[in-house]
Amino acid sequence: MWWFQQGLCFLPSALVIWSAASFIFPYITAIFLRHVDPLVPYISDTGIMPPERCLFGIMLNISTFLCIATMYVRYKQVCALNPEKPKIAKLNKTGLILGMISCFGMCLISNFQKSALYAVHMLGACLTFGIGTFYLLIQTILSYMMQPDIHGKEIFWIRLTLLLWCVSSILSMSVSTILLFSGRYGTGLEQKLHWNPEEKGYTVHITSTMSEWSLAFSFLSFFLTYIRDFQKISLRAAVSLDGQTLYDTSRSLMTDENPVLISGSI
Repeated sequence: MWWFQQGLCFLPSALVIWSAASFIFPYITAIFLRHVDPLVPYISDTGIMPPERCLFGIMLNISTFLCIATMYVRYKQVCALNPEKPKIAKLNKTGLILGMISCFGMCLISNFQKSALYAVHMLGACLTFGIGTFYLLIQTILSYMMQPDIHGKEIFWIRLTLLLWCVSSILSMSVSTILLFSGRYGTGLEQKLHWNPEEKGYTVHITSTMSEWSLAFSFLSFFLTYIRDFQKISLRAAVSLDGQTLYDTSRSLMTDENPVLISGSI
């Protein structure tokens, strides 16, 4: 059995691969058609002009669906592994809610381009990365609280490192973006797609765009850490009529020490 066939690890794997492609393919298309500068444009700038706008939108919508599925399975995993720990249960539920809000923000980004409805697009970005960072924080805290019985120390430190990478990228992007759009370097820069290296504010612009790409890939790297956990997850579905089970399929969710089953019935 291949590694991506084990349990449900195909979910975070597909999320990371597809989301990375959602950024890279429109970028390549926009560069080829000379719609943006080759050196690190804003991710959203690669989804303004057709045809890359269409590609960016549909691919990011699929990423949103994969993200919702991944977050929900992670939520059910934590529920199954910690059924009698109320603190973990509350944190886990809060994390799911924040994750769904973050996914809604991603949907706004993909369907409201910055050239059309800038305010809505920026709202989506704030929800995706701002609320999404709190989701990463909660998952890191859960990893800490679930060690050493369920999570090893290594996974906690990896997730903490990725969280710090995410936070540092947000701080860098926030400071540089505020400086860039403060009016010191001119007006109307929100819609500007082409920059001259000799222009005033170019360095601040590049710092902002690089921080955005760094932030996006810090999120994707965090979801990569789910793969090993999801390899040990399977779902059980039972169809019943009048209390009699007509069809039942099951596989187990395993940790290193505890076998657990995530189940549901229809």
